[in-house]
Amino acid sequence: MRTFLSITAALLLLASVAHPQPAADFHQHLFSPADHQRAPQVQAFFARDLIPLLDAAGVHRAVILSLAYQYGNPNLPSIEDEYTKVKAENDWTAQQVGLYPGRLWAFCSVNPLKDYALEEIARCARDPILRTGLKMHFGNSDVDLDNPQHVAKLRDVFRAANQHRMAIVVHMRSSVTRKRPYGTKEAHVFLEQLLPAAPDVTIQIAHLAGSGTFDDPTVDQALSVFIEAIARHDPRMKNVYFDISGVAGFGDWQPKKQLIATRIRQIGMNRILWGSDSSYGGLTPVETLKAYQALPLTREEFHAIDTNIPPYLQRGTIAPSPPHL
Repeated sequence: MRTFLSITAALLLLASVAHPQPAADFHQHLFSPADHQRAPQVQAFFARDLIPLLDAAGVHRAVILSLAYQYGNPNLPSIEDEYTKVKAENDWTAQQVGLYPGRLWAFCSVNPLKDYALEEIARCARDPILRTGLKMHFGNSDVDLDNPQHVAKLRDVFRAANQHRMAIVVHMRSSVTRKRPYGTKEAHVFLEQLLPAAPDVTIQIAHLAGSGTFDDPTVDQALSVFIEAIARHDPRMKNVYFDISGVAGFGDWQPKKQLIATRIRQIGMNRILWGSDSSYGGLTPVETLKAYQALPLTREEFHAIDTNIPPYLQRGTIAPSPPHL
């Protein structure tokens, strides 16, 4: 019996090595008491609430993306002292992350079109916790990549992040609520006008270039622009990663499993990061991990994704070029 148990334990250990859990949840959020006050249907969700959910999924680390940009969301009622509240939300995120050093990392966030955007990025860059990176949400900031004035402001923001060596996580899908255009043309603007403004830091494009789910065909059109750029070894893609939060397990994803797997292979396993998105009001890390593991990928492909660690969690945020570019 003891020999049998020893063999079983060894096999379980081997399986855990062969199938490691993701190195981190690279797309997570917390909800502050201020978020609850502004939207009572949203309950406050603290770091202490997230940790057990990560533990249940066997995931040790998580990247917490501040929701401060929501205070500049033009789709929501305007508020007084907006910038004061943006700073307070970023600082609350830093305070929560600081409770779990070595497990949680924080990204500052801001609506990049706001007049205070550059000031807030500089302020976050001076904070030892928030300086890791910058989160932007084009949809909830109503960024229009067909608007030259918006693109000019975005270039300034990308340059500032690069200057401060802050990685960038960007939800680049434009506003669904306002029916802003999105697809091939907008992805070319991002590739040709924004990426060159931040050549030295990691750029993480969220949700496989979508806004969650893979149901919108324009998302695949936008993603194809980046896939083609990778295929031709475009140097502008040298530091670009894609997280797959909000994809497997969301929307009508089951019939699209093969397509999602194909796109992941075309991007390259070394560029894919797992994330579960918000654990509050959606799927838990355990549930999103189960859906992700149902994708038709090989054991080796899962292993490659699960062991990816972007430069901003390795040392600082300066990203070395992948060897194939």
